[in-house]
Amino acid sequence: MKLVIGGDHAGFDLKTELLTYLLEKGYEVDDLGCYSAESVDYPDFAHPVAKQVETGKADLGILICGSANGVAMAANKHEKIRAAIAWKKELAELARSHNDANIICLPARYISVNEAKEIVDAFLDTPFEGGRHQRRVEKIAC
Repeated sequence: MKLVIGGDHAGFDLKTELLTYLLEKGYEVDDLGCYSAESVDYPDFAHPVAKQVETGKADLGILICGSANGVAMAANKHEKIRAAIAWKKELAELARSHNDANIICLPARYISVNEAKEIVDAFLDTPFEGGRHQRRVEKIAC
């Protein structure tokens, strides 16, 4: 599975921890930045991550900012993206199983590194259930 990850300055430290964690687990991960804690604009990282998922260059994406709201809003502007905010693993599981989320958005200022790892693991390990949820997912796109 190929992953893509990105985030702004508020998510830099958490992104760095998650990148190491995912690489150690054997995932192929494309890090699209940012590459320091210097202030940047979150759409500059959310859009490239969303584009890679949208075009199939990556299977799933991970976005990180302070609250996760900004990166989720930016990513969800892309036609084929279903970016979900999760601050606990159960939300990540539901986002995948019921909504077929293809990007998980993490609020770096509100979760620990261990919580983030649990959330990402749940996101990556949970399959989409399909069935009644497929009909609903098909109605998301405008």
